Amino acid sequence: MEQLKHECGIAMIRLLKPLEFYEQKYGTRKYGLNKLYLMMEKQHNRGQEGAGIACVNLDAPVGHEYMFRERAEGKDAITEIFKRTAPLLSPEGDTNASPRGGWEGASLFMGHLRYSTTGKSGIQFVHPFMRRNNWRAKNLCLCGNFNMTNIDEVFQFLTDHGQSPRIFGDSYITLELMGHRLDREVERLYQEASHMGLEGTEITHYIDDHVEMANVLRTTIPHFDGGYVMCGQTGSGEMFAIRDPWGIRPAFWYQDDEVVVLASERPVIQTCFDLKADDIHELLPGQSVIVRKSGNMELEQIMAAQKPSACSFERIYFSRGNDKDIYQERKRLGEQLMPAIMKAIDDDVPHTVFSFIPNTAEVAFYGMTDGIRKLCNDVRIEKVVWKDIKLRTFISDSNERNDLAAHVYDITYGSLEAYKDNLVIIDDSIVRGTTLKESIFKILDRLHPKKIVMVSSSPQIRYPDYYGIDMSHLEELCAFRAAIALIKERGMQQLIAETYTLCKTNPLAANHVRKIYAPFSIDEIDKKIVELLRPKDMQTPVELVFQSIEGLHNACPNHPGDWYFTGHYPTPGGIRLVNNAFVEYVEKTLKMQL
Repeated sequence: MEQLKHECGIAMIRLLKPLEFYEQKYGTRKYGLNKLYLMMEKQHNRGQEGAGIACVNLDAPVGHEYMFRERAEGKDAITEIFKRTAPLLSPEGDTNASPRGGWEGASLFMGHLRYSTTGKSGIQFVHPFMRRNNWRAKNLCLCGNFNMTNIDEVFQFLTDHGQSPRIFGDSYITLELMGHRLDREVERLYQEASHMGLEGTEITHYIDDHVEMANVLRTTIPHFDGGYVMCGQTGSGEMFAIRDPWGIRPAFWYQDDEVVVLASERPVIQTCFDLKADDIHELLPGQSVIVRKSGNMELEQIMAAQKPSACSFERIYFSRGNDKDIYQERKRLGEQLMPAIMKAIDDDVPHTVFSFIPNTAEVAFYGMTDGIRKLCNDVRIEKVVWKDIKLRTFISDSNERNDLAAHVYDITYGSLEAYKDNLVIIDDSIVRGTTLKESIFKILDRLHPKKIVMVSSSPQIRYPDYYGIDMSHLEELCAFRAAIALIKERGMQQLIAETYTLCKTNPLAANHVRKIYAPFSIDEIDKKIVELLRPKDMQTPVELVFQSIEGLHNACPNHPGDWYFTGHYPTPGGIRLVNNAFVEYVEKTLKMQL
């Protein structure tokens, strides 16, 4: 309902055979490029603000370009960037075309889909990022699904070592630090080759053939705090991907004698290469896939795995639901809510209509109704809500924008009996509550249900995420606003002052913001959220039903990351940022009151 944006989606392909092999077997020299396009389209859900692709042509002669990149902004960015590669591709069947030409001659491919979590926009923020050098091995192209929580410290590390980064941002700083370590690796090999008596281009070839990306990663990755899957390729033909040691962000890989591929989601690889789920492997926390210039693939444990913290929101919302495990997990999330739903409707199934908010809550809805059917075969299911239009940015007047936003969703008239039927409607999450207040509740009230039971297949979102989801301000979260409202109603403002002092003076000790919720039960916060979100002229009673933390972990046992629900951040950077967010909230509130 309230679309969360999430950074990002990645795809990588390394061809392991000569291009003639793919031309003979698959009828095209563009096999790698075509597969990259499919993998990116299948992950379009992960990023619609921009996209970029890059490749390396290992056969390009000296004096010719060998590392190519295309980037574009907007929801049609994928189509745009692949159109641009066309002039660099020879027509199919042109036997006189040079096998060393542009994109067609490449054997390493990398793609990225972007959702901004920082609010920064513009082509300069679209991945992949490139670092150029006349030594092939020092050229680095980097992209990733990541959000670093300690970029200040990394920036300081670079400047302390004499560098002057041109841009302050985690993507650029990450590129510069890794590029700095790649330079040191190349220089190590230069000295090694010189001591062996090699000269001139012999040294160059030695370096290109012996780059150890594991050395680069081991001296780079320990500097970072955050959730990430970082992918890269060098001009000399090294390709790699590494996952954070907490396993926050996801990645999957596959290898056979033709290709090595990696993507953010397992079904993407399954579909694009016609594979079984068991053929595909999850990249483990702290682990890296490294494909050498020779094509040999290695798995390297770059950092020791930390406490498992795989993001549960990937399972609830972000990843496509056609993964066999995610599909079942989302169904369980819905089914587990059945007892609370039955209590909310006083067990009156015959006079209750069940529905969902399109489109991501659909699978949880199936699970919810399966649970109800175990008690009652006659379950009334209707498509009550329809998603119609998107708010157009050319509407400048705020009143017009608000009116248009209220009509993003529409209803099926006559789908329930007015004043007699309850309406149970499920969504995957309730984050800010803006869409509920401005649109959903208003249009559902027109049907005049006896009662609306608004169900969330996830628990209350109480804390910002700092590892890739665009919810960074506490005051945006309706659960936080509800807790603050309860504190003020009950004259407990001293709790805000005490929490502020702790956050200000000791931001790394613990997540002090958890104290704000401690005095209140889940039910108390639920009721206050309803008060805050309920439109003033709404007549229908509303009750909220949230997933429990225990239910979340029961449904998604292998993805225990729950910091946005519980406040248990897996890294020091997350703890520091949530405490800083509370300090900023209090100081901004005080400033507004002056």
